[in-house]
Amino acid sequence: MLRYLVRRLAQVIPTLLGVAVVTFFMLRIVPGDIVEVKLRGDGGNVSQAQIEVERKRLGLDQPLPVQFASWMAGLVTLDLGKSMWTGNGVAEEIGLRLELSLQVAVMATMIAILIAVPLGTLSALFMGTWIDYAIRMVTIAGLAVPSFWLGMLVILGLLYLFNWLPPITFTSFYKDPIANLSQLIWPALAVGYRYAAVVARMIRSSIIEVLKEDYIRTARAKGLQERLVVMRHAMRNALLPAITVIGLEFAFLIGGLVVTEQVFNLNGIGRLFVQAIGRNDFTLIQGIVMTIAVTFIFTNLVVDLLYAALDPRIRYR
Repeated sequence: MLRYLVRRLAQVIPTLLGVAVVTFFMLRIVPGDIVEVKLRGDGGNVSQAQIEVERKRLGLDQPLPVQFASWMAGLVTLDLGKSMWTGNGVAEEIGLRLELSLQVAVMATMIAILIAVPLGTLSALFMGTWIDYAIRMVTIAGLAVPSFWLGMLVILGLLYLFNWLPPITFTSFYKDPIANLSQLIWPALAVGYRYAAVVARMIRSSIIEVLKEDYIRTARAKGLQERLVVMRHAMRNALLPAITVIGLEFAFLIGGLVVTEQVFNLNGIGRLFVQAIGRNDFTLIQGIVMTIAVTFIFTNLVVDLLYAALDPRIRYR
């Protein structure tokens, strides 16, 4: 296991290098100039000489290989550079919003697991009964209803019943846990419902498939209680595909909740990503992409390690 972990960590370097190369050069191909947007975006009368001065200050007058080498040298020292729009450090801009996005992702994941595991299991064990049909209706509705639309319904319901609106500013969990949870529980529920629907459907299909295996018949033939057969033998293998889905959905939530963040007035990574793209802020976009890439890589590594923990037949050599 240790050798596998070391080998996987060694594979992180070429993966991140590939992401960095593709991101850097693809952004330079996209039409648009941040200096033009920044100085002339609101109809400002700026001379071409001023634009050239600003381009030189941002380092955009240098050849692309030189710009790429400078950026990569910063990545080695964990320096993501400075935002071309605000002048603040990219790490600072991302750090201010990462806490919010990460907390929403963690809360949505916890909600999804708490809902999906029992619903998916019951749906599989009572396949073809009214319980199965009721749970399938709930999960299909979760897949069909967009999370941002559900979020708007939640806000309208809270406004009508409790006269509650999303606060303007984000309150950190460390400053006021109650205010923080009261603000983020609703977007987490809106996102977690769809999240739970995906995982519950996966768990149902996996358990139904596993219950048809020969070793399950053998366990039943030996006289084991049905509860032990399901919990000890079937669930461990049935959870493997669901863990993959949970990991991918969690990584997606870090930067993929643009509309939901807009609905609940949350200034997270997704919203920052959209703003950076609209401004052609190359360094900020590159920093966000690298942050999301690291999140996906780390999540996949954790999922692989959980595979080995749940299934003793898996041995990484």
